[in-house]
Amino acid sequence: MRLRFFAAAILVLAFTTVCGAQNRGVSVDSYIETIRADIRADKIAIITDAMQFSEQDGKAFWPVYRKYEADLVKINDEKVSAIKTYAQKFETLTDADAKTLINQTIDFEIRRAELRKKYASEFQKAGLPALTVAKFLQLEHRLDLVVDLRIASELPSLLIKP
Repeated sequence: MRLRFFAAAILVLAFTTVCGAQNRGVSVDSYIETIRADIRADKIAIITDAMQFSEQDGKAFWPVYRKYEADLVKINDEKVSAIKTYAQKFETLTDADAKTLINQTIDFEIRRAELRKKYASEFQKAGLPALTVAKFLQLEHRLDLVVDLRIASELPSLLIKP
């Protein structure tokens, strides 16, 4: 239980420090990639601790999860790009830019939900019980909510020029 809360705290804190990288002379892109790699490792620890897979379920889960995570990274790349665009254009954001960002954000949420739906089926095809899949999807959703909330709460302060 402690591991879960500790790893979730690291996950949240990682996202809050991304924009601080520029102030320390670190490339934001390379810093984001470092943070994302750390988050993936922490996420695996959280999933392992929370799910308590049997040996058989673990063998069925992890190969499918790796494919899911690879697909999710592609979607999240676009989210990171949209956030960076918003931050860069914040003071000069036009109505057209705002419409583009709105559409990107909505599209991101739709594709993330579609990905979960696709992989709910894939996990079950791999032999995982529906209850196990539901528990994983709930955990995944909660982790996403924590990250999304933290990003949303930090964006306004990240955009204020010192």
